[in-house]
Amino acid sequence: MSSLSANTIETQVIKITGTDKEAVKELVVIEKALTVFINGKEFATMVCTPTQEKELVIGFLCSEGIINDPNQIKKITQDKREGLVWVETTEERTLSEDLFLKRYLTSCCGKGKSTFYFANDARLAQKVESQHTITSQEVSHYINLLEDNSELFHLTGGVHGGALASGGSLDYSAMDIGRHNVLDKLYGHAFLNGTDISQKVIVFSGRISSEILIKAAKMGCPILIGVSAPTDLALELAEELGITVLGFARENRMNIYTHPERIIVC
Repeated sequence: MSSLSANTIETQVIKITGTDKEAVKELVVIEKALTVFINGKEFATMVCTPTQEKELVIGFLCSEGIINDPNQIKKITQDKREGLVWVETTEERTLSEDLFLKRYLTSCCGKGKSTFYFANDARLAQKVESQHTITSQEVSHYINLLEDNSELFHLTGGVHGGALASGGSLDYSAMDIGRHNVLDKLYGHAFLNGTDISQKVIVFSGRISSEILIKAAKMGCPILIGVSAPTDLALELAEELGITVLGFARENRMNIYTHPERIIVC
């Protein structure tokens, strides 16, 4: 079964064009719940597109600070039919796990990081010091590659897409109904393969919100390229965390919002 057929389902719709009405069949993206267990205990449930689940779960756990070394992972098992993933780690309980479970009850008050909402985010999002640079032509090239690699979006209009890119190509791409899930899938792949993200860029199809920016910071990615708009909080965090943010990147047009020294205009 192809990834497209596994992630879409055909449904009957009434298509209206002006005053014309037609019954047709169209594809819609599949949405499923994925429940994660850590060392036998239920930890979190995510709603996602049912593909790259292993990368999604690992990236999510890395982003939350539950794991930070591949050697901490003893075993990963999955029941795709039931939407369950079990992760066995070398540590029974971590500070990050406790903080995550309390995140909806605890606001963040880290000194110098007043823009963070959660303690785990303030603790794990470190300033990116990478000197990696790219040209404005590369930015446009990566956007075009992401567009060419977005067949599921073109078929359904129901997913976000993103990729890790370097050297003129997309190293790894992901699609998901959840914007944050896309970043977790990229992170999970990089973590499992020992990828140095400080020499990569993230190309992203969705809006760059504070949540997306924080995930990029946790990954240590220096350049975040979006085709849509950033939010003010995302830009405030980007300035603080040393991340170059580009928005409205389409063809040969783009806005550089923060840390423009990483973009060589040519």
